[in-house]
Amino acid sequence: MYSAWMGASGRAARYRPIEFVQILVATQLAYKLGITETAFYGFTPAFHMQLSPTQKRATIWALIAACAALLLWALAPVLTPFVVAAILAYALTPLVDWLDSVDGGHLPRVLAVIVVELLFILAVLGIVLLIVPILAKELPQMREQVPLMLDGINASLKPFLAQFGLKFSLDVASLKAFVMKYLSANVEDTLGSVMTSLKLGGSVAFAVFSNAVLIPVALFYLLMDWHQFVERALEFVPPRARLAFDSFTGEADAVLGQYLRGQLLVMAVLAVYYSTGLTLFGLDLALPIGIFTGLAVFVPYVGFGLGLILALLAGLLEFAATVGAGKALIMVAVVYGLGQIIEGFFLTPRLVGERIGLHPLAVIFALLAFGQLLGFVGVLIALPASAVLLVAMRRAQAHYHSSKLYLG
Repeated sequence: MYSAWMGASGRAARYRPIEFVQILVATQLAYKLGITETAFYGFTPAFHMQLSPTQKRATIWALIAACAALLLWALAPVLTPFVVAAILAYALTPLVDWLDSVDGGHLPRVLAVIVVELLFILAVLGIVLLIVPILAKELPQMREQVPLMLDGINASLKPFLAQFGLKFSLDVASLKAFVMKYLSANVEDTLGSVMTSLKLGGSVAFAVFSNAVLIPVALFYLLMDWHQFVERALEFVPPRARLAFDSFTGEADAVLGQYLRGQLLVMAVLAVYYSTGLTLFGLDLALPIGIFTGLAVFVPYVGFGLGLILALLAGLLEFAATVGAGKALIMVAVVYGLGQIIEGFFLTPRLVGERIGLHPLAVIFALLAFGQLLGFVGVLIALPASAVLLVAMRRAQAHYHSSKLYLG
């Protein structure tokens, strides 16, 4: 059988690549079945002759797709910043093109790219810096209110548990000392702990730093030459499939544009809602916390969770000494509970789902299904990926309705 293998290999010049792959597969199959060398030579031509030209093309494309998927899986850690940069470039290229066309196209593209990228970086930093005034006000309040809150918890729990015959007592002094040790730490101690953490998790810190540097650099070059990259990618599409491919990508691009506009509208509405709702409850930090929560919902669950924690912490520190912690709990339950219902069952299905042609139930199912398959990343890409799949399903349905299988 070794000679059969070598014989098949020596005849590679007579076969096209896909036929040679089929012969190699047939060699392995013949070895498993104990087929003789003489029978093998008669078996391999019959094997590759069983496939029609359409099946051969499908096999080639399946092999190419499998190799590409394997390569992407192997290079996933390296490709992350480039994939993020490509997604951002896709979203920001229309703005760069618009600036590039201002004044009759006299504005250099490099200047338009720099302006757009700087505006994007400033917007991201602005969202992050919304947390600064929250922390600046809450940390001093925590030094004042935490000891009082511990005393209140101890005084409330002891008589309540005593009714059931349970003896309970918090070591308030030790808890106060433990909490105040960290809340009263100076800047040097804080920086020391940060540096220690960086030493312990150096690889994580390096990865974060690398992505923070690579993403803006990759984004700059992609924005500069986006149209050239697209043209080069289109060269791999066979000419006979170019018309259908252009039609599909054009429709998918329009649907994704509708998704982005719908998502921005949801973020704006929620930012106004959370700011107004927290203000009505009298929270001093209502505006920064509300805006941060509304804009952060672009990252499903994580943005909402961070906003809820910040609002709860701010409410407890502000209301605990005056009207009690119950007001903070009611505020968070009402504002954030109602906000989640409005977002999940009205805003996202209506403003995003209807714009991309998805039924509200399909939106909810897409979020759950992609989250189950891909985790957090799946939730993040659920709606745009569903929009592209919807375009593919529409075309598959139209092809099926015009096929002999459907028409009989």
